[in-house]
Amino acid sequence: MSSIHISKRDGMPFAKALMIRLIGVLLSLVVCAVVIVALTKLNPVEVYKAIFSGAVGTSRRAWVTIRDALILLCVAIGLTPAFKMRFWNIGAEGQVLMGGCVSAAIMIYGADHFGTAQLIPMMVVGSIVAGMIWGLIPAVFKAYFNTNETLFTLMLNYVAMQLVTFAIVFWENPSGSNTVGIINAAGQKGWFPSIFGNMYGLNVIVVLIITLGMYVYMKYSKQGYEIAVVGESQNTARYAGINVKKVIIRTMMLSGAICGIAGCLIVSGASHTISTSTAGGRGFTAIIVAWMSKFNPFAMILVSAFLVFMQQGSIQIASQFGLNENASDIITGILLFFLIGCEFFINYKLEWKKNHKEGK
Repeated sequence: MSSIHISKRDGMPFAKALMIRLIGVLLSLVVCAVVIVALTKLNPVEVYKAIFSGAVGTSRRAWVTIRDALILLCVAIGLTPAFKMRFWNIGAEGQVLMGGCVSAAIMIYGADHFGTAQLIPMMVVGSIVAGMIWGLIPAVFKAYFNTNETLFTLMLNYVAMQLVTFAIVFWENPSGSNTVGIINAAGQKGWFPSIFGNMYGLNVIVVLIITLGMYVYMKYSKQGYEIAVVGESQNTARYAGINVKKVIIRTMMLSGAICGIAGCLIVSGASHTISTSTAGGRGFTAIIVAWMSKFNPFAMILVSAFLVFMQQGSIQIASQFGLNENASDIITGILLFFLIGCEFFINYKLEWKKNHKEGK
């Protein structure tokens, strides 16, 4: 009688791992085609074309996709140090909201006193401080009272939403609308300026600098090494003379600060407004990005682009075929299932072994 044994691989050549991932993508597309035909009776090739057209079919659509992918990437980069330390920061939504809320406040109250050149640095610093504080709170409680960081950071998301709701009462425009509307629409004070003739050029520069900086920080700095050691074992870190409490607090302040910058990018560089849905679920989607990329900032670029590509494509599907956006979510889910499955076969191997009965 034979049985299956699962054992961890010592390693796999990059070319072979890439081949497994490509096979996984091809199989997922085949399964998606079967599902599309079964549920909608549509030609799957036409649906794939519609997704592509919706994401990058025009120059404007392509830049919107790039813009949203950059914001998602920024949040995922923010989660990286915390997750590497095994601090499960589920509060990126709240940290993004607080960064966006402070940015909106500076745009609203500072427009009469400062120009865009002064407002933007103030907004960046303000969003960093706001996100940093929102990351500091659960870090202190974790470091000194060993609270559950997952529940703590999750609950802070709802606190941030209520604070934004409270602020909207004072900022609503027009009055009674319960919305802020476009902030400084007339003079565009506090809006990110166009760079190289593109309104999202500054977003690209900021996020790429953060991505490169995080890669260097995690791989080559002493603090990045301490994060990795604490993540492997806090007892080992203490034995090595590392101040674990200090590392937890410092790392979560960094994580919250980067997520706060993402809030500034949304408010000043994209939507130019603030609401409880400003984060748009990116804090949770970024968790998928970080895990699938194995905390590699450069791999996150590809994963973020893929997820946003599918999300933008869903809009075209809805309008072209009369479907709701859940159709694209199903396709994305199938693709993610196969991609995550690939990681299992890359890291583990299945062995068939025969069981021999010993005679008495």
